[in-house]
Amino acid sequence: MYPNLYYVFKDWFGVEWPALSFLNTFGLFVAIAFIAAALALSSELKRKEKQGLLLPREEMIIVGQPATAMELLLNAFAGFLFGYKLFGLFFSKPAGLSAQEYIFSSEGSIPGGIALAILLAGLKWWDKNKQKLKEPEKRMVRIWPHDRVGDIIILGLVFGILGAKLFDNFENWDDFIAHPIERIFSPTGLTFYGGLIIAAIAICWFAYKKGIKIKHLVDAAAPALMIAYAVGRIGCQVSGDGDWGIYNSAYISDEQGKISVAKPGEFDRQLQKNASYFLEGKVADSSNKMSFVTDRTYSSLETVPHKHLLGPSFLPNWFFAYAYPQNVNKDGILIPGNSEEHNRVLPLPVFPTPLYETIICSLIFLFLWGIRRSIVTPWMMFAIYLVLNGLERFAVETIRVNKLYQIAGLQLTQAEIIALGLVLLGLLLAVFAKFGSKKSD
Repeated sequence: MYPNLYYVFKDWFGVEWPALSFLNTFGLFVAIAFIAAALALSSELKRKEKQGLLLPREEMIIVGQPATAMELLLNAFAGFLFGYKLFGLFFSKPAGLSAQEYIFSSEGSIPGGIALAILLAGLKWWDKNKQKLKEPEKRMVRIWPHDRVGDIIILGLVFGILGAKLFDNFENWDDFIAHPIERIFSPTGLTFYGGLIIAAIAICWFAYKKGIKIKHLVDAAAPALMIAYAVGRIGCQVSGDGDWGIYNSAYISDEQGKISVAKPGEFDRQLQKNASYFLEGKVADSSNKMSFVTDRTYSSLETVPHKHLLGPSFLPNWFFAYAYPQNVNKDGILIPGNSEEHNRVLPLPVFPTPLYETIICSLIFLFLWGIRRSIVTPWMMFAIYLVLNGLERFAVETIRVNKLYQIAGLQLTQAEIIALGLVLLGLLLAVFAKFGSKKSD
């Protein structure tokens, strides 16, 4: 696993640069996911603009003005925040504190914050002063929908994180009530569908205010959403962020995380050997002290969720079972001889569900991208996306551990409930799109 870029450079190039430890691989892939989504969305919006489906809007702007006090203040504030944390990470982070914990703490570098605040405010003043006119002018500019992709992506990022946090805290309400501050400011604990729903509402409202036809915007966004999800899941797999599946009892793993096919009774013996991990969520460290290493505990070893699935021999074992050594969550038992910050491995291998979702969602993206030109009925592309997205997530949830809810006599996870809702919504939207299309004809 590569929890951050320090481990990437160490493994690939043989160099150890501790300063890279604050650059988490999961965050890097999230950034790449947003870039991929922006490129796909911009391409589709431009195509629909050429078809005359999306039109520009004229807006009045004032050019030649010097920087306002508010602009300088906002740039200084942003610069201080970045400098306070960035310089602190490099020069004053305590050795025992992880980069994620440090970012979400109150600690930082005041001189670094002040320096970057002055720099960003100065750059803003210089840029505005360079374009300053003797008499500021009002100009009418034409703004196309694809020109607003940057704003859409930022809205998706901000409201996506807020929604993901909101839904995660709803799913873990008791823990949230017990530790509200820790849950809100924790760098972990995000629910994808929560982010998708809240971000979608915010973006649709923005589009409505800017005169962008929502039916064409959501159709253009369908492939972009799918490729973003596929790339984001690469980050989950590479960093080992805990979004893995249940245990695969057809395999076992050793203390280094190497996977092998389990012999009869071997999986159960490994369960017994690591009973304290599964029942109490803690294991002994090198000093023989017990410490908590997971929040997934069970009432008995018999309730530990697992399925027996032995893959074909021509595929590698890790495709069906993986132990996530050196995962970013620091979940598992200690790896012998490893004294680094991330030095744990799961005691038994699990289904690598992020890997499955990356593959499936990449294929769905290619399918959507391939049919996009032949789908001319508004809303239909987005309806297809909703159905495929819901089916994919529901299937993966069958081998993933999440809190269960009783719905009409069925036990379903939050993600399964939302996934079924998306499938139903997609089918209804497809019927509406087809009916609406015939009616307009």
